Amino acid sequence: MKFITSRDNPIFRQLVKLKESARQRRTAEQTLLDGVHLIDAYNLALGPPQALIVSESGLENAEIRRLQAEQSINAGTEVVVLSDALFREVSPVKTPIGVMALISIPESTILMCKGGRGESFCVLLEAIQDPGNVGSILRSAVAAGASDIYLSDGCADVWSPKTLRAAMGAHFSICIHEQSDLVEVARAFNGRVIAASLKAKNSLYQTRLTGPVALVFGNEGMGLSDAMLQAASEQISIPMQGRTESLNAAAAAAVCFFERVRQIKQPECSTWFRVS
Repeated sequence: MKFITSRDNPIFRQLVKLKESARQRRTAEQTLLDGVHLIDAYNLALGPPQALIVSESGLENAEIRRLQAEQSINAGTEVVVLSDALFREVSPVKTPIGVMALISIPESTILMCKGGRGESFCVLLEAIQDPGNVGSILRSAVAAGASDIYLSDGCADVWSPKTLRAAMGAHFSICIHEQSDLVEVARAFNGRVIAASLKAKNSLYQTRLTGPVALVFGNEGMGLSDAMLQAASEQISIPMQGRTESLNAAAAAAVCFFERVRQIKQPECSTWFRVS
């Protein structure tokens, strides 16, 4: 184990850069996982991390000791211990449990993609800027059975520690395509491309979502671009009661995803849907 107590240590400085800078994460092709659950999810899907980062007080935590013991079996996994003060500077949360992992950002091929545009259910995100929303959408998409997610320029960094934490391991169960030309993806998709829009006349609950479907969601404030709306096969809105004008992107996406799940699981309840 390496013990680090100085801010001048190059390992500590590199960790801070990975926490704060999307450019640094892209250049190094590395990122940080915070917490036992994320590390276990990564280990199960892709194997051991490059390094385990532990706080001094975290060495007393039983779950962290378990992780440390497991990683000690892997000769390629380094264990780095930071003072509690330094660990708090690196952690993306205010009250860290005391363990993080340094990982290589996996390529889509490593995540066992199955062809992307030929799949039956994928998600397109245009300029969604909040990392919590992007992470939550990833988590819901995986739970609803999506195979691929495409993100345009202007989306929050999908591999930031905040996005990773919000997704709770979903990154390792879906093919992620960053900096995508969503209009081209929509045109190439072998199925119906359905865009969520506040201005749409068609209700989510009057739309068939079975079969090959790509669901498209836009910026929290501006919605989808005209080009993206034109590339879609159809547009839908989510009926709402009361004075609420809109849902945030993650909530809207989850509602749409699980309406699709409902239609697939209960087809006998969906015979009244308009077939388009």
